[in-house]
Amino acid sequence: MKFQQLNTELLGLSIDSNYAHIAWVRNIQEKFDVTIPFPIIEDLSMRVANAYGMIQPGASDTSAVRATFVIDPEGILRAMVYYPMSNGRSIDEFLRLVTALQTSDNHACATPENWQPGEQVIVPPPATIDAANAREEQGYDYTDWYFSKKSLK
Repeated sequence: MKFQQLNTELLGLSIDSNYAHIAWVRNIQEKFDVTIPFPIIEDLSMRVANAYGMIQPGASDTSAVRATFVIDPEGILRAMVYYPMSNGRSIDEFLRLVTALQTSDNHACATPENWQPGEQVIVPPPATIDAANAREEQGYDYTDWYFSKKSLK
């Protein structure tokens, strides 16, 4: 699985019961031939769902919103993406996001919008006037002192 290759664990959370999860997993397998490869935690008390803002205030029912949270190995929430119940999520975008976060962490850089592995990354801006003045001559793909790119290869 692609997430495992990124050293990433998946975990589902639902305000439904464990029995509802079992029925859902079995139904998805039977009707769509898709295996759910990660555990799903029941949150009948909605304690976790409320803590993560997954219950819409003033909603006429207790439907949780669809949300994806990227939490790093130190337990720090790095990204959160909310979707309305009427729209599906993009697994490719979550893979891209996790890869970009790991790349930024490992290489002390930033990634531009829709960045893909192998593309240039953004070099952090210089912190001093002398460093800013020297930036253009440092061999980066230079746009200005505060914005330069480089390849990681």
